[in-house]
Amino acid sequence: NSAEREVSLVTGSSILQALKDGGRDAVAIDTAGPWADEIKREGAQVAFIALHGRGGEDGTIQGALELMGIPYTGPGVLASALAMDKIMTKRVLRAYGIPTPDWVELEPGGYDADILSNKGMELPVVVKPNREGSTIGISIVREASELSEAIKVAAAHDPDVLVEAFVEGDDLTVGVLSDEPLAVIQIVTATGFYDYETKYVTGADEYRCPAPIGDEATQKIREMALASARALRCCGAVRVDFRGAGDHYEIIEVNTIPGMTPTSLLPKSAEGMGIGFVELVLGMLDAAGEGSR
Repeated sequence: NSAEREVSLVTGSSILQALKDGGRDAVAIDTAGPWADEIKREGAQVAFIALHGRGGEDGTIQGALELMGIPYTGPGVLASALAMDKIMTKRVLRAYGIPTPDWVELEPGGYDADILSNKGMELPVVVKPNREGSTIGISIVREASELSEAIKVAAAHDPDVLVEAFVEGDDLTVGVLSDEPLAVIQIVTATGFYDYETKYVTGADEYRCPAPIGDEATQKIREMALASARALRCCGAVRVDFRGAGDHYEIIEVNTIPGMTPTSLLPKSAEGMGIGFVELVLGMLDAAGEGSR
């Protein structure tokens, strides 16, 4: 029932077909209904989580499955909750010395449009709901007059709002599968903003894999992706998003349940390493239960 329900349904359909193509006995269960009873009725031995957003990606359903004694794909309760909370993710990354853009946190009662001057931040900035995905509720603010409205839009999705320094450069992403970084992808869009429409409807203008950034930058980004996944105690398959250029890149977000739609980036990152979609899904399935350790 999250704001990312429609995307979750497409991800789930793609994964279900891949599991069947891979010879696995699989059934789809919609968690908007009495899912726990259905899991028991089906006699499920493992849960492949295909839920983006709150309730599915934030440790909630992971905790429920722990109590039911059913192993599941992807990171465990702690890692899922941490990565879903953008502010906590940034705190952990900073503690490990992993680059992430400067930020200001806004809480209810503190939605101050003068916050930037008070904190010494300069425009442009990116305003985001703290716990939301798929670029829902996100605005790029280039004029001071736009900030108040951007905060209001973000706060409609989460009472905690993140105001983050805008990083000039390119959008890059890399998957991490079972503690191994995959291929780096450069995402090219006409607007320079990889938004919801671009992610799930039209697709980007171009996906460059491998990203044409040179061997040294590629190696650095793959190492940073792995370091961030380990810092958050992730396992299974995750995707790490970057922005930057030259020899300077910063981590924007760590996705613990990456999209698996026809235009999704984790499958493209895996494909860049010679891993097909069915093989990727089965690899994620094989890692089920690691988050409980």
